[in-house]
Amino acid sequence: MSVLIKGGRIITAADDYVGDIFIEDETVSLIGRSLDVRADKVIDAGGRYVIPGCIDPHTHMEMPFGGTVTCDDFTSGTISAAFGGTTTLVDFCLQQAGQTLPEALETWHEKIERAKPVIDVGFHLAVTDLKEKGTLEDLAKAPEEGVTSYKLFMAYKGAIMVDDETLFRVMQVASETGALVMVHAEHGDSIDVLVKQALAEGKTEPKWHAATRPPITEGEATNRAIQLAHLAGAPLYVVHVSCKEAIDPIARAREADWRAWGETCTQYLFIDESYLEKPNFEGAKYVYTPPPRPKENQEHLWHALSTGVLSVISTDHCPFRFDGQKTLGRDDFSKIPNGGPGVEDRLMMIHNFGVREGRISLNRMVELLSTAPARFFGLYPRKGTIAVGSDADIVIFDPNKKKTISAETHHSNIDYNLYEGTEVTGVPETVLLRGQVLVEDGELLASPGAGRFVRRARFGEELPGAAGERPISVG
Repeated sequence: MSVLIKGGRIITAADDYVGDIFIEDETVSLIGRSLDVRADKVIDAGGRYVIPGCIDPHTHMEMPFGGTVTCDDFTSGTISAAFGGTTTLVDFCLQQAGQTLPEALETWHEKIERAKPVIDVGFHLAVTDLKEKGTLEDLAKAPEEGVTSYKLFMAYKGAIMVDDETLFRVMQVASETGALVMVHAEHGDSIDVLVKQALAEGKTEPKWHAATRPPITEGEATNRAIQLAHLAGAPLYVVHVSCKEAIDPIARAREADWRAWGETCTQYLFIDESYLEKPNFEGAKYVYTPPPRPKENQEHLWHALSTGVLSVISTDHCPFRFDGQKTLGRDDFSKIPNGGPGVEDRLMMIHNFGVREGRISLNRMVELLSTAPARFFGLYPRKGTIAVGSDADIVIFDPNKKKTISAETHHSNIDYNLYEGTEVTGVPETVLLRGQVLVEDGELLASPGAGRFVRRARFGEELPGAAGERPISVG
C-alpha cells in the first residue's frame, strides 16, 4: 500500500523542514514539497511533527528474573511501545542456567514466534555463563545471526553476575567480531555484602534497595568496565546510567576519544530516591536497578544528554506487576523483582519535559530516541531517520495535544505507571511501521505479526535495504 504524508514538519536529528513524504513498498520513496503523486492513503500532517519511529534499545519482554517473569510478552509489550511512538526495540536475550548461547537465542526466537510482535524486534545476547555452557566460539558466531551486541551484568551476585575474567574475555571477542559490549555497571560484590548486612539488621523496606546500592558502586564499575574495554580494544556502551558518579568516567573517556558511551533511562530523569519511601509498600513500584538516586542527579543527567556525554535515552522496560510480583518482597526488599515499566511513555515525557522546557532541542530529541540507537545497534540508515530508501517507520506527533499518563489508559499488562497522573503536552497521533499504519487516533489498527525480527549490522557498519530479515510466521 502506498501512503502520502502531506504538509508535516519533518524533523530528523539534522533537519527541520515542512514537506511531503511518499511511501511505497515499505520504504520512503520521495520527499519534497507539494508532491504530485497518487497514494492509497493520504495523511494530512499539517501542524504536526513528522519524526522517525523511535527505537528502544533496552527492554525485557517475558524475561525470567527473581522467581517470576516480566508481565509483558512480545505482543502486549510491542503494542504498548507502538502507542508510544516506538517502532523498533532491541530486547535482551538472557542466557538461563544450563543453556548454551545458541539455545538462549533460539528461546527468544520462539518467544516472538508465539507472542508475535507488532513492531520490529532485534536481540542483544546477555551472557551469564562462559565456563559451563557458553563458549567463545558460540559468542563469536552471534553477529552472523544479526545479533551484534553482547550484554554482561556486573551485579546480581549468585545469579547472573559475571566475573572480570568473563567480562574481559567477552570484550576481546567483541573486538574481533565487530560486536558492541553492553554492561550493567555496579560493583556486585560490595552490594551483596551491604544487602546481607541490612537484612541482618532488620532493614527490609524498599528504601534499603537504594541504600545498599549507593552511587559509588555504579561509578566504580563504570570506570572498571571502561578501562577493561579500552585494554581489550572493544567498543563499550554503559546501560542505564543513573548518577554523576557514573557520568564522570564516561565524560573522561569521551574527552580522551575512547570508544565508550552511555545511555540513561526515562525514569532516572524524573524519579528520585524519595519515591522508595512511599507508604503501604508502594515504594516497591520504584525498585529497579540501579535504583532511583538523590534528586540532584537529574540535572546532571540532563546536562550530560544536552552536551553529548550521554548518547541515548532508553526505557529498561522491565514490567513486574505490583500485585503478586512486587509483593513477593513485602518482607525482604532483596526479593522485590527489580524493574519498572515505561516503553509507552518515553517520547511524551522527553518531549514535554525535555523539549518544551528547553533542556534539549527537537533535533536532539530525535537523535536520543531514534537516530543514535539506530547507529549504535546496527540499524542505521534503514531505521532512525527519514530519508529516501529508509524504512517508512514514522511517527506523526501532535505537539499540542494534552494527555494524562495513567495505568488506566496505557497498553502494557502492568498494573501501575511510574508517571501516574503526569500531564504532558504532545502525543503520538499516527504511527507507521514500514508504511503500515499501526496506531491512528488512539486505535490499534495492526495485528500481532506486523513486526519482524531484524538482523543488525556490526558496530560501526550500516544496514541498507531490507535483506537479511528472519520473517515471523503468522497463523
